[in-house]
Amino acid sequence: MHRPFFIDLRTLPDGGKDISGQELPAFFDLAPKDSIQAISPLKYDLHVERDGSELLISGKLEATFSLECGACMERFDYKVDLPDYNSEVEIAKDETINLTDTVREDTLLALPSYPRCDAGNVHPRQCPAEGRFEPVLETAPDEPQSAGPGVWEALNKLN
Repeated sequence: MHRPFFIDLRTLPDGGKDISGQELPAFFDLAPKDSIQAISPLKYDLHVERDGSELLISGKLEATFSLECGACMERFDYKVDLPDYNSEVEIAKDETINLTDTVREDTLLALPSYPRCDAGNVHPRQCPAEGRFEPVLETAPDEPQSAGPGVWEALNKLN
């Protein structure tokens, strides 16, 4: 069984070990109707080393995703490229540690929170919805003086 992110601490060399390869897009375990879909394998080149009560992971992660634009609702590609990836996992017991969730979550957290297709880094483009929506005013316009009793005056009369 292929389990590259399972690290057996009992057999981990003093200098750590290197792991590299690819995982299929299914590695990300995303629902078929999710607005985020992995469209390329996860490529990884990592060094795993024990440092006291922590396991240090460093290296490179890369994967491409299809995201849904929050403005125009069209899909676009976005590449997550983490050339200086670093993570730490606390060691509870000297047994096997599964880094699958750590690598998966760290890769997905590198995606934009509010995806916009004009921020796509695979095939740059301008969002078709750009300029279609006017910004909402943050405050109400000032009330003219001749509009009668203002809101504050009405509240004062209640006291």
